[in-house]
Amino acid sequence: MPSFAIKVTRFGFSALGRVSPELASRAALALFCRTPPKRPREAKAKAAFAEGARTLALAEKLRLGPAGARVGVHRIGSPNCSAPRVLVVHGWGSRAEYLADLAMGLREAGAEVFVLDLPGHGRSYGRSLDMRLAGEAMARVQERFGPFDAAVGHSFGGAALMAAAGGSFPGIPAIKAQRLAVIGAPSRIDDVFTGFARMVGLTAATGRALIARTERRVGCPVEALDGVPIALRLGKPLLVVHAEDDKEVSADQARRYLGVADHIRHHWANGQGHRRIVSAPGVIAAVSDFLLGDGAFGETGETMRLRAASSF
Repeated sequence: MPSFAIKVTRFGFSALGRVSPELASRAALALFCRTPPKRPREAKAKAAFAEGARTLALAEKLRLGPAGARVGVHRIGSPNCSAPRVLVVHGWGSRAEYLADLAMGLREAGAEVFVLDLPGHGRSYGRSLDMRLAGEAMARVQERFGPFDAAVGHSFGGAALMAAAGGSFPGIPAIKAQRLAVIGAPSRIDDVFTGFARMVGLTAATGRALIARTERRVGCPVEALDGVPIALRLGKPLLVVHAEDDKEVSADQARRYLGVADHIRHHWANGQGHRRIVSAPGVIAAVSDFLLGDGAFGETGETMRLRAASSF
């Protein structure tokens, strides 16, 4: 049964949408992009955050960018100066601490790991996030530490990673990574808007206005954010991890990749849901092996050449 707050929100958007879809779409976009509180409130989330903070206690904590727009990064170093570099991106309402197990698994597999706090989350600025802002944040980390050998994103972070790797945002450099992995991530962003419109009770006209307003904000059509054609165009090894019992992002989003191309692999983590999946030992092992296993970097020379040309 919908909560009282959702019922009030639906009534408000329904009434405003009948008067002015444009005004309703402006309010809807503000709500759509508003990020939740950065600190956990429930006991279970607090315990997971505390455990993650302990795990990342020795990580180097950085903030990149100009004052007022800095993004937080946890850098987990490696004694091997030529270790592959891996970018890790969390999902909506999450932060680096919740991906600590995954980050440490990648580190133990031999990588130097960079866990990004997206805008509006963790140690990063603001209380708002969209896919363009996520792409800008990833590009900022890449400018300082890239190019990356591999990258992995969970949920929203996985969708944003695919869009950023595909160079979807005008004026923002594409994320350069030889291998990619997405965990519990939506692939078709149209479906995300459809779900949001249904949840908050947008009229059809307001829904269309919301998409148009979003496209102006991020600088590209929503269709350009679809992960499947991006994966096909890039032709880079991609691992798609999902649980069929995921109640937040339907497994149909992962099934869209099935049979599309030989360079796209699947790992089904049934029983792990949407949030536990990033800490599941089997998932961490599968992602680490795919991104860092023997033979993963047949073209490492180019990444190393580009890195050597950069100053850090």
